[in-house]
This record gives sequence, structure tokens and C-alpha cells, in this order.
Amino acid sequence: MAKDRKQLSAPIFGDWDFTPANYLIFLTGIVVIILAYIIMALGTTNSFQALTLAPIMLIIGYLVIIPLAIVYKPRKQSRDQKPH
Repeated sequence: MAKDRKQLSAPIFGDWDFTPANYLIFLTGIVVIILAYIIMALGTTNSFQALTLAPIMLIIGYLVIIPLAIVYKPRKQSRDQKPH
């Protein structure tokens, strides 16, 4: 019973495996999304940038880069291999 309580009181992000690479990829996604909204706002209503470029950037940001940041795990080198 005490063991169960201790397990329940563990920190929420105790097993959080985000590395600096994950945060960098996530930040890149946020920047792409912000730039897409800026490009969309600066274009006229029926312009290429408002109707094509910005939506493509938003799709890439939301559906490719952000999920990649969440699932990316860097490869670990084995102990007997030397770094190049």
C-alpha cells in the first residue's frame, strides 16, 4: 500500500525523455508556425503566400515538425564504439 502511494506521488515528468535536440526541433516548429501566420497576414486575400505558401508551412509545422520533436530519440553510442 505504501509503495503504491509512493508510486502515485512520483513527479509527472519523471520519465520525460526530452533532450536538447527535442527542444531544438520543437522550437524550430514553433518558429515555422509563427512565420507562416505572419506570411499569411502580410499577403493579400487571394495571393500565393496567403492561399498556398502559409498553409503549407502550417501543415509542415503542425503535422511534421512538432510531432517529430515529440517522438525523436537520439541514438545512443555503445560503450565499445569510439565517436568519430
